[in-house]
Amino acid sequence: MINDTLHSRRYVIAGVITAIVLLYIVRLFSLQILDDKYKEGADSNAFLKKTQYPPRGLIYDRNNTLLAYNKPAYDITLIMREISDLDTLSFCRALNIDKAYFIKRIAEIKDRRRNYGYSSYTPQLFMTQLDIEDVATIQQSLYKYPGFYIQNRTLREYAYPHAAHVLGSIGEVSQKRIEKDAYYSSGDYAGRDGVEYTYENALRGEKGVEILLRDAKGRIKGKYEDGKMDVAPKAGDNLILTLDIQLQILGEKLLEGKIGSVVAIEPKTGEILAMISNPGFDPSTLVGRQRSKNYAALVRDPTKPLMNRATQAQYSPGSTFKPVQALVALELGGINEHTRFTCNGKGSSPIKCTHSHGSPVDLLNAIEQSCNPYFWHAFRSTIEKDGYGDKNTDFKHSFDQWRQTVMSFGFGHRFEDSDVYEQSRGNIPTEKFYNRYFGETGWRAMTIRSLSIGQGEILVTPLQLANSMAALANEGYYITPHLNKNDTMQKRVHRLSVDKKHFSIVNEGMWRVFEYGTGRRTKIPDISMCGKTGTVQNNHGKDHSLFVGFAPRENPKIAIAVVVENAGFGATWAAPISSLLMEQYLTGKVERAELYNHITTSITNANVKKR
Repeated sequence: MINDTLHSRRYVIAGVITAIVLLYIVRLFSLQILDDKYKEGADSNAFLKKTQYPPRGLIYDRNNTLLAYNKPAYDITLIMREISDLDTLSFCRALNIDKAYFIKRIAEIKDRRRNYGYSSYTPQLFMTQLDIEDVATIQQSLYKYPGFYIQNRTLREYAYPHAAHVLGSIGEVSQKRIEKDAYYSSGDYAGRDGVEYTYENALRGEKGVEILLRDAKGRIKGKYEDGKMDVAPKAGDNLILTLDIQLQILGEKLLEGKIGSVVAIEPKTGEILAMISNPGFDPSTLVGRQRSKNYAALVRDPTKPLMNRATQAQYSPGSTFKPVQALVALELGGINEHTRFTCNGKGSSPIKCTHSHGSPVDLLNAIEQSCNPYFWHAFRSTIEKDGYGDKNTDFKHSFDQWRQTVMSFGFGHRFEDSDVYEQSRGNIPTEKFYNRYFGETGWRAMTIRSLSIGQGEILVTPLQLANSMAALANEGYYITPHLNKNDTMQKRVHRLSVDKKHFSIVNEGMWRVFEYGTGRRTKIPDISMCGKTGTVQNNHGKDHSLFVGFAPRENPKIAIAVVVENAGFGATWAAPISSLLMEQYLTGKVERAELYNHITTSITNANVKKR
């Protein structure tokens, strides 16, 4: 009996010992294999791994003119566990910082809520984006400050103080982006907007690593295995834009002292030749250690220079919408090219005419003279062509046809297949909107008559307006507007819901605007041009000045839209700016010095200073 008890205990003791041994094995495996903390500690005792940042891809314009390149920059990094006996005051003097900043920065680095990937064993960023003058002093005395290192980087440099909204900027990555993309670590930089953001993955390149060997006292003894284990960084891909920088510069010059925007597109390719928003800013102000300060100043600026008005601002198109309205009415059978309507000038009702001309008016004269009553009658004939029916069903069906045909020009939605950063949708109102506002049977053509002349609930962006002109120039299609020259986009063709046969008459009417109408004073000599001016009512002040057009008429090379806010007549400001830009692009120079000087020396808004 006793022997049996001892025999049983022997198995219990053996089992306990076995369990303890297994527990130690599992724990050692966890510490040495699974836990990165101890691996980092072991590695940091023997090695210093320095990230090698790749040079960012260069950015060129369509003529291979360099726009954005790189210059050397430096970071100060630290490994917390290596810092000992630091003469803080001496260190701060060497970097030209005060002790309060030093204490604050160390606290931020150690705060795991703000610095999610903090480890005392791995390099942490202390200061970033220093130039050679900033690090010159400390570089000579770095041996006095163990645990601190200098790391090479690059910063963006810009060849021109222009095209900031197109190029975009680079800023420090957020924790959210770090978690989403394993490429980034705390303190890394990436594109924040513009093409820098859109093409970030191509422009950023691939990081490298340099492995340095330490001795028993932590001193650097040279490269590990003579650099055989190092990984060289790979430079980012270069980017060629569709932009013509000389056209861009001229556009920015013409908009000085004004609030507005310009978009110019090559019709046959959808390539954006210029995209201007004013007020703007010099892209170099958002580079380096002053980025945060300068960005805050731009945010506070009441003229909103950070807003890209070319793609984000939304306006009623006014009379610049009339060529589109004409094409839609022709397609849906509301009118034909011979249809005439009466115009009684300022005595017309329910919409007055702002021009004095003969009556009755046909389509060509209506476009040339921008006759409001004509387009009201054409709109009403289009959406009332089948009558109203029970609960306005026939009328609403025609209205929906009108809306869908208008939207086929690129209005009322973003260009989702484009590389243009941050676009507004604009608005082409829906049946549901009017039903909610007026009731199921409470609205008809008379109720929404403002739509006929591009007012009311219609909202468009300058990018959409320029694209609609590219569609007219191509007589029935557009290619998605884009900024990457190497992406031909030829497969992204969007066909309008309008038969090609209707374009010749509308384009002739736009040609007559320059020959006999509101654009005649700004016509380029010996070039056949098509266009439409617009003076758009503005509830918040003076009317907006708009212009849309393309040239030459026979083989269009450029389509354009210009908006000058609170400037008055379209023929006074937007049309001359468009004409000068067309002249520059088509002939390579501007010869109408008097017109150029008038536009560039005039200020249309007292809140905007000339740069």
